[in-house]
Amino acid sequence: MEFVNNQKNDPFSMLTASDMETKQEIFGQLLTQLDLSVLETLPPEIAKEKIANSCYQFLNKQTRPISLDVRQILIKLITDEILGLGPLETLLEDPTIADILVNSYDRIFVERNGKLEQVSVQFYDDKHLLNIIDRIVSSVGRRIDESSPMVDARLKDGSRINAIIPPLALDGPALSIRRFTVDKLQAQQLIDYGSMTQPMADLIQAAVLGKLNILISGGTGSGKTTLLNILSGYIPDNERIITIEDSAELQLQQPHTVRLETRPANIEGKGEVTQRELVKNCLRMRPDRIIIGEVRGSEAIDMLAAMNTGHEGSMTTLHANTPRDGLGRLENMICMAGFDMPIHNIRTQISSAIDLVVQLQRQEDGKRRITSIQEVTGMEGDMITMSEIFTFRREGKNEDGSIKGRYAATGVVPTFARKLKDKGIDIPHSLFTVDMLSNGF
Repeated sequence: MEFVNNQKNDPFSMLTASDMETKQEIFGQLLTQLDLSVLETLPPEIAKEKIANSCYQFLNKQTRPISLDVRQILIKLITDEILGLGPLETLLEDPTIADILVNSYDRIFVERNGKLEQVSVQFYDDKHLLNIIDRIVSSVGRRIDESSPMVDARLKDGSRINAIIPPLALDGPALSIRRFTVDKLQAQQLIDYGSMTQPMADLIQAAVLGKLNILISGGTGSGKTTLLNILSGYIPDNERIITIEDSAELQLQQPHTVRLETRPANIEGKGEVTQRELVKNCLRMRPDRIIIGEVRGSEAIDMLAAMNTGHEGSMTTLHANTPRDGLGRLENMICMAGFDMPIHNIRTQISSAIDLVVQLQRQEDGKRRITSIQEVTGMEGDMITMSEIFTFRREGKNEDGSIKGRYAATGVVPTFARKLKDKGIDIPHSLFTVDMLSNGF
């Protein structure tokens, strides 16, 4: 991933050391004069107005001149410190930011358009950062301290966070935030972005309507959850859907949806509820489809069993670099969970359960693309057989550094086309002709 240092859109870069000292001084004075417990009970706008009025009183007493722009920034900083998440609030308000990566209190990076940028926003010290982390995790009923130095949680808007503190983090507390997309993307937007083409979108829509079991594979930040959201939007409203996630991110609009989320152990080390337990439980809830946000452990065997025993049309994601690696990871998860099954039987279970693998990749230019769509066709001996239907063919780079390439159909007509036709979903064979996807990006 490309790294840039771009602060032109960062209003806090105009603050001087004296401005930050003034901010700290005013903040300290406000803590002694305002009743924070009362502020938290007020409507946000009224609380912000009270804080702003108090800030203006203190700023008017400053002997050095402070411009109006700097005053407004200082008031926002102080308001965010009291009512929100301090320096993080400005970053969370920026819709162009996908990830916020706090390496240390004074080194914060963000990802915009697939590229990393360092921002001038920072915390005062490790204690300040730790206080914000504690505020985040305590708001969702979790804790972080030396006895439990790492935690996964989520913000009010659904953004995922991971925090880790000393002694595990050697350079001080570290925080990673994966932003939650409020605006739900549609397939047409991915087509406009060049992440896939219309024939590819038609195929995966038909696969969802035809109740094929779909595995979405890709690396970190490649867009797996985004695509899973899009695919889930094709599920008919009259089907009962159960979603299972470590941290709730899916935005299903269907009325017949039940959302389940794992739970970590409490302070005594008890009460943990794993994805596997949720998968087992959801089978008793009469689901038509099961959607697992990401399969990563022993729940893989229960998921495959469900897919093979009447819960067709289920979907999940996992981390893998190729479709073949994705199936290999499922195999490894089952083996590492301690199931004493011959490899041939495990692979047979996988090949029977998974119908389609959609591979995503975040490439060097920061763009996320579907790079391959492959059908799982069965077994030959001890090997799972796959057929690639669509692929992205790289052809180098453009002058601006963007990836040059084109999507192409391989000419293979999937065997499930007959199955879909029997269900009244007719996919024209012209969709799979080699020159169908000749447009380049």
